[in-house]
Amino acid sequence: MSDTKWPTVETADSLRDHFLIAMPSLTDPIFNRSVTYICDHSDQGAMGIVLNQPLELKMGDVFDQLSIEYNSTLDNYPVLAGGPVDMQRGFVLHRDQGTWDSTLRITSEISLTASRDIVAAIAREQGPKHAQFALGYAGWSPGQLEEEISANSWLIVPADTGIMFDTPVEDRWGATARQLGVDMNLISTTAGHA
Repeated sequence: MSDTKWPTVETADSLRDHFLIAMPSLTDPIFNRSVTYICDHSDQGAMGIVLNQPLELKMGDVFDQLSIEYNSTLDNYPVLAGGPVDMQRGFVLHRDQGTWDSTLRITSEISLTASRDIVAAIAREQGPKHAQFALGYAGWSPGQLEEEISANSWLIVPADTGIMFDTPVEDRWGATARQLGVDMNLISTTAGHA
């Protein structure tokens, strides 16, 4: 976990602090039925964390690998597959509590941290109370996300911290779509344009 290069110039139509809801036609195994939180979006590209694809790995495994002592109540806390990019790197999406070595402040309430100090604090139960740990992230080159949206791969909705931190992982895709009044089970798996 080291410093990350974040896009720097946010555009007026930025999707920062929004959810991308994968349409049923998106069959890529990493993004199928996924909800991705957009952490940054600028003219240089976009970066997000997938919020509902748990790995077989648990937080106890992460703490053990990093040789960090931890409270056993955290042993089975899920680790998310944050996306296909840099899957050896850990990211903590959290409510903005504390000061950490490598943090991107997304909103006044939400931050993304990619440094060991927050993981150690979580292990000691001194870190943010609302946090999601993910390995890897989703990244898009300039214009790529916009092309995918135009191809009907994603629905977009403003982010909801209740879904991020309080909704069970397996319920996030449906809960996010319901914010738009959409039942994803009724949408065709074939994309089209009107």
